[in-house]
Amino acid sequence: MDLFTHGRAAQIQQESPLANRMRPRTLDEYVGQAHILGPGRLLRRAIQADQLSSLIFYGPPGTGKTTLAMVIANSTRSHFITINAVLAGVKEIREAIETAQERRNLYGQRTTLFVDEVHRWNKAQQDALLPWVENGTIILIGATTENPYFEVNKALVSRSRIFQLKPLTEEDLTQIARQALADEERGYGRLPVHIDDDALAHLVDVANGDARGVLNALELAVETTEVGGDGEPEAASGRLHITLEVAEESIQRRAVLYDKEGDVHYDTISAFIKSVRGSDPDAAMYWLAKMDYAGEDPRFLFRRMAILAGEDIGMADPNAITVVLSCWQAFERIGLPEGRFPLALAALYLSTAPKSNSAFAFFDARGSVEKEQEAEVPNHLRDANRDKEGFGHGAGYLYPHAYRDHWVAQQYLPAALQGKLFYQPSDQGYEQRIREQVARRREEQIAGMLEIGDWRLEMGEIYTTSPTNRARDAWLQRTISNSGRNLGQQRDRLFELAGVQRHHLILDINAGSGLLTWEAVRRAPEGGVWALTADLQAGDALRQMAEKLAEMERPSILIGPFSELDYLLGLRGETDLRFDRILARNLFTDYGLRMTDYEEIEKLRDWLLPDGRLCLIQTVPRRGQRLYRLVEWGGQAKLRDKVTAAEETIYHDESDPLVNWDEADVQTALTAVGFTHIHAQLETETSQRQITEAHLGRWFGEGEGERLGYGRRLQAGGLTKKETSQVETIYRQQLLGRVVEWSTAVTFILAALKQS
Repeated sequence: MDLFTHGRAAQIQQESPLANRMRPRTLDEYVGQAHILGPGRLLRRAIQADQLSSLIFYGPPGTGKTTLAMVIANSTRSHFITINAVLAGVKEIREAIETAQERRNLYGQRTTLFVDEVHRWNKAQQDALLPWVENGTIILIGATTENPYFEVNKALVSRSRIFQLKPLTEEDLTQIARQALADEERGYGRLPVHIDDDALAHLVDVANGDARGVLNALELAVETTEVGGDGEPEAASGRLHITLEVAEESIQRRAVLYDKEGDVHYDTISAFIKSVRGSDPDAAMYWLAKMDYAGEDPRFLFRRMAILAGEDIGMADPNAITVVLSCWQAFERIGLPEGRFPLALAALYLSTAPKSNSAFAFFDARGSVEKEQEAEVPNHLRDANRDKEGFGHGAGYLYPHAYRDHWVAQQYLPAALQGKLFYQPSDQGYEQRIREQVARRREEQIAGMLEIGDWRLEMGEIYTTSPTNRARDAWLQRTISNSGRNLGQQRDRLFELAGVQRHHLILDINAGSGLLTWEAVRRAPEGGVWALTADLQAGDALRQMAEKLAEMERPSILIGPFSELDYLLGLRGETDLRFDRILARNLFTDYGLRMTDYEEIEKLRDWLLPDGRLCLIQTVPRRGQRLYRLVEWGGQAKLRDKVTAAEETIYHDESDPLVNWDEADVQTALTAVGFTHIHAQLETETSQRQITEAHLGRWFGEGEGERLGYGRRLQAGGLTKKETSQVETIYRQQLLGRVVEWSTAVTFILAALKQS
């Protein structure tokens, strides 16, 4: 680049719009998108480590997609090429590839290709990038306002990591505007600009999450306002005063993000339909107004409401579709703007109407047509006009109008489908009135079929076989499947409650086997996962498994007790790290955390982000299996009662913090340290357990350390040594080698510092 070209580029930059001049150059200057760029997030770590793979940034206009690409360009050591898909074609792609190959061969330097509005390229143009992305010649960064899963080639999407950018918050936009006013080099820091708080609030509010919008409005306000406002003479002490009136002239109408062929279009109509289906007229009015404000075609809205009248209201109010069509016809005659009245009327009628989706009976019937063998029309239903003489078609048909109430019990389905029900009347609106009638007539039809023998139920012989060793075979089968299934169900249930998102930072406490850790890695690929375990052997195993993943995708394995987490994070330089979700399984039993250790439990609160959640799976021993329920006591009722009382005492021993609590105590402890929104759900799981000599030896042995065995505890609860010996004999006789149903109580706890 010569001196004149460089000077011209600097002049262009200086004369460019404020929004372009104020683009952040580093991560520290970048505002917003904390869900993907906050401390510890995958994208931030990858940028700082200069270990980027191909990326696609997806989000509305003005959220910082191009800006983020420019930040990456300033942070990476690779050669950076920028092209716009609107202006560039295959020729520009080839030139970029040639440059990338040359730099790779001569200097060993990687090339990052940023393609703005990548969705604008056709399939052939996108395909031209594939082999070079595949072999690593280029690292692709694409930016798009359209859903990449629909608008970008699947092959390209599969080779890229997608990050979704969200509209900026009011706080973000305010910070961006303040930066522009303070920046002396690129903004208005050299001018005596004073903007009233209500004026800035108006610019931010109407910009509606768009940084470019607020900066463009601010630029217009500054450039069109003279120095020396408030009656002051134009002098060095004069101010350039931006009032609310000036701000309102600079940006008058809120920009609503709405593309008639894009994601927002489909998401908004979906929200409208679901609001009407959910009988919420307020939400229905809001989403309808948003689509109308954005210029949606009212005919499209009427069409969707006509469909909804059949799909979601149906026979609960057969008049609904008539109302929609009448309103539609009125709109066509009236036109806009008054036509909005029938539009709103139709939506309100549907929102407040009773609901029934019984019309899906048609699709159930259609499914049977697709799956069942082709069934002949029953003879009595066939056309008698042509084949009555030769084939007897129509013979036996009962003419309903010849009977009372114009109805008679006869079958209208093919023989193979007799008794099949498709239509299920709801208990809403008009259908409630016909529900009993439909059911009664079906019963009469079935009774008529049984009476005349048109319907025969056949039951084949049931054959059973028994293995030689039933207990052993059952134990082997269930050990392999049932226990693993229960753990998997616990994990899936916890993640369902946790609501983990792809960008979340997750801490797995008591990681152990990695049951929660690896699922967290799968569910938060753009965030980060930290796994804490006090077991050195388990930690080593987790690290070995983590090494199989790419470096930027690995969970951070921390080995140490609960109390040392801050220290372990400090060793990694992550002292300020906070998490979106903290997960743990059996924190109060396996990990040694006591219910009354409020100082330790309080750390769970401190490690969470303000809108984070604590999500626990916790076995509750007090609600679990009782041994006395596994045996038949026969004539030993007195001994049974003593054993029952003594065993229940075990779970109410104030000196035993491992078993003397239940799910209510967990909620109390979390409330005591500041959690204000706590939801607990207790569930009982059953599994198959084979009682072995090891179990009996542990139950009736001396115990481990200071903890007494089951037999010793029975004696502490009032049984004599002789009675305890009797109990052991009964258990051995009835349980040894036997597979029993074992009950375990598990509570799922979701706790937050504020309402999510």
